[in-house]
Amino acid sequence: MTNEFFASNGFPCPSLRNPSDHYLRTINKDFEQDIEEDLESKPISTSEAIDILVKSYRSSATSQQVAQQIAEIRDMGGDVVKKRNQASFMTQSLVLTGRSFVNMYRDLGYYWLRCAIYIALCLCVGTIYHDVGHSFGSIHLGCSMLMFTAAFLTFMAIGGFPSFIFGRERLNGHYGVTVFTIANTLSVTPYLALISVIPGAIIYYLVGLQRSIDHFIYFALVLFMCMMLVEGLMMIVANIVPDFLMGIITGAGIQGVMMLNGGFFRLPNDLPKLVWRYPMYYIAFHKYANQEFYKNEFLGLIFPNTQAGGPPTITGDEILRET
Repeated sequence: MTNEFFASNGFPCPSLRNPSDHYLRTINKDFEQDIEEDLESKPISTSEAIDILVKSYRSSATSQQVAQQIAEIRDMGGDVVKKRNQASFMTQSLVLTGRSFVNMYRDLGYYWLRCAIYIALCLCVGTIYHDVGHSFGSIHLGCSMLMFTAAFLTFMAIGGFPSFIFGRERLNGHYGVTVFTIANTLSVTPYLALISVIPGAIIYYLVGLQRSIDHFIYFALVLFMCMMLVEGLMMIVANIVPDFLMGIITGAGIQGVMMLNGGFFRLPNDLPKLVWRYPMYYIAFHKYANQEFYKNEFLGLIFPNTQAGGPPTITGDEILRET
């Protein structure tokens, strides 16, 4: 119908030209100075062409039909539209949670690839530290392995940098920040729990940490909470630095600073008190992760003491307090 309308008013579309391009060239003043346009193909100015088309449309049957449809819509009144309420908070949360969960399930690179990399990495750590035992030398090995778990396994969670369309949908008024945060948290929880339990079990039992199931559950919970914290951290970074590459770099830098102040590379009492001890040491989540991993592993154990002049044994409580 558009092609017939333009042709009937003296603007037929050439046989080898895209019709939509032809319509634009006819009515868009940006093309009026096009040096490729000759006088034969466009004998009149764009303004004249627009006037001809507008006048023709106003007197056409199509214009009358549109006017009739508009009148019918006006007769319906606007009360139904004006009184329509937005979806409830609960409905928004459920819909967004389901959508995010499905997107994460379908995107192999979001959590499934991360889970595979975690399994491979935990196999490496588990075989390197395989069955460290409970000798005096195993104390240092266990501390190093647990620090690696608290620092580098959670460090990889920066891969969960949320590349979402949240900003656009929020500006369009579809939902708010609180709904999105709740939905995103609920949708990532099952995946992070899976990543915490399966790779966590591999590293836990290959290394030979305390065998009781309650110790393993606590180990997996601490690892899970660390990953949840990093996911939340990356969501904050994503809102401040929306660029994917810059966001990943920023998140890695923040975690690197936290890692340095977690109490492993330098003991808490040795950290410079200004800035690094207060407040960074208490802000860094690695401080709490290291403490919980160490307490979970060493409390209740007794190790032979090979240090000269010392007692024959050393307890886990003494290791935590003094070493």
